[in-house]
Amino acid sequence: MTRTWYVRTTTDAAQARIATARLAAGCAVAPVERMRLVAALTAQLRQCLTKGGDWQVAADVALSPGGGAFRVEVAPAKRRPEDRQPPWRASVPCAEDVDVSGAEQAADDPATLAEALFGADEDAALLLERLDEQEALVAFHREELHQTNQGVLALHAELDAAGRAQRELFAAEQKARKEAENARGRLTFLADASAALTASLNHEAIVRLLPALLVPRYARTVDVWLFDGADDELGGGPHPAAAVLAARRGRPQYAADHPGGLPGVDDQPPSALDPGRPLLCIPLLTRRASQGVLTLSPPDERWDPDDAVMLIELTRRASIALENARRFEHNRDIAETLQRALLTELPTTPGLSLAARYLPATRGLNIGGDWYDAFRQPDGSLITVIGDVTGHGLHAAVMMSQLRTALRAYAVDGSSPGQLLTRLHQFLHRLRLDLYATAAIARFHPDEPTLTWAAAGHPPPVLRTPDGQVRTLDAKPGAMLGIPLKQEIRDHTVPLPPGSTLALYTDGLVERRSCGIDPGIGRLAEVLGGLGRTGLEENLEASADRLLHPLLHDSEHEDDVCLLLCHVHSSARRQRAPQS
Repeated sequence: MTRTWYVRTTTDAAQARIATARLAAGCAVAPVERMRLVAALTAQLRQCLTKGGDWQVAADVALSPGGGAFRVEVAPAKRRPEDRQPPWRASVPCAEDVDVSGAEQAADDPATLAEALFGADEDAALLLERLDEQEALVAFHREELHQTNQGVLALHAELDAAGRAQRELFAAEQKARKEAENARGRLTFLADASAALTASLNHEAIVRLLPALLVPRYARTVDVWLFDGADDELGGGPHPAAAVLAARRGRPQYAADHPGGLPGVDDQPPSALDPGRPLLCIPLLTRRASQGVLTLSPPDERWDPDDAVMLIELTRRASIALENARRFEHNRDIAETLQRALLTELPTTPGLSLAARYLPATRGLNIGGDWYDAFRQPDGSLITVIGDVTGHGLHAAVMMSQLRTALRAYAVDGSSPGQLLTRLHQFLHRLRLDLYATAAIARFHPDEPTLTWAAAGHPPPVLRTPDGQVRTLDAKPGAMLGIPLKQEIRDHTVPLPPGSTLALYTDGLVERRSCGIDPGIGRLAEVLGGLGRTGLEENLEASADRLLHPLLHDSEHEDDVCLLLCHVHSSARRQRAPQS
């Protein structure tokens, strides 16, 4: 079925439009689709009337198993060859069982024209209703979009807040990390500085070490004011008033034109000696009183409170190190004084020269154990002794004095060197003081051309003959004196021609941790053999110095040193006696 209308005027167009709408309604086209089709057709007819001429409007229904389609086509009534624009076509779906003939009759019935007009208004009203629904739906979606936008904005705000919180947390973490690193650096510095301070037992070295440790990291300048006497804090040159207050009150003082805000520190006015420079004065406290004041100026404008706490703790440890060093030096001086007081003045013996040296240890409190002695026996013999008591300090010095006294008492009856050492061993063993000793004794008799000697756990004597040959007297010695062992120490005898020199010494002269004692004894024998015979004959004291210098000049000795040189004059005449 195809319906055709010819349009030349506006009335023709209106009739074609109404007929098409009615035909579409008869074909069961949905109202909305029908209104869209009629609206599109109206617009197309207006264009055709504007162009002028005759136009043809055709409408038909195409049925198929899948459904029907109501189609409309607008084209020129007479198509010319130059017309290249295709006809206008539109199609909307319709019902499959549409009554096409009934729809055609309804479309041709003039009586239904008014009803078609009213139907068109109904369709328009329906379309408007649908448009209202669509508008309500659009408003609903617009509100949803607005709510979504609000949610997105709120989410962005939350993300910004979370970002700021994260940045703040990161900054706090960085700050905490930096503070932890600074604290670890302070603790490491405090531990290293404390180890360096306590490693020294020389108070002057500790005083020199403090500026080297603190400048320039924690202080610009460092001044150490030590008290030498009870009233020294009131004198000794100009000192900041804050330093005097720190010494008297025993509390750290901060002198500046602004409050320091340092924990445990009292604020004071700026120092008159240097008003423009802040000063931190920390007392060097001991268990009894203050021994000085440490005065520092800050490396920058002022100190960090944590740095100030660390400096106060370091000063406390430096005070302990200074007190220990001074007590050590005091005890060492007492031990050395007692040691020197107990050493013997060498006797003058015809035909025999003696020279002795005692050198305290250069490191540590390793003094008080080494000793030498020389005295005559009733038969005219000269007994020379070198010894070493285990241990150091005052206790060892006192024990050395007891051994020296006991040895002199035992020698009154003319005992030989081996007998004397045996008695000393028994004497020391009975005391049970957990102290032991080593010793070597040599006896010179004016009428005998021999030397009698004995040793107990001591480095062997070294004998230089007149021709410059050196011999180590290393015959089997006895064991150390005082050990829980019964022993009889034997005598040994060697020839002693005029011009011979005997060297008795302690292990501090020849023993070094790096190489042991045997190489040291070899060096001693070499140096002794290199001494000139004339120098030994004329100036034994100078020869003793020349012997010590090459053995001690290249290192610090951690033990005290004793040396006893015995030189037999070349002019001495003695009767030869058989060697025993």
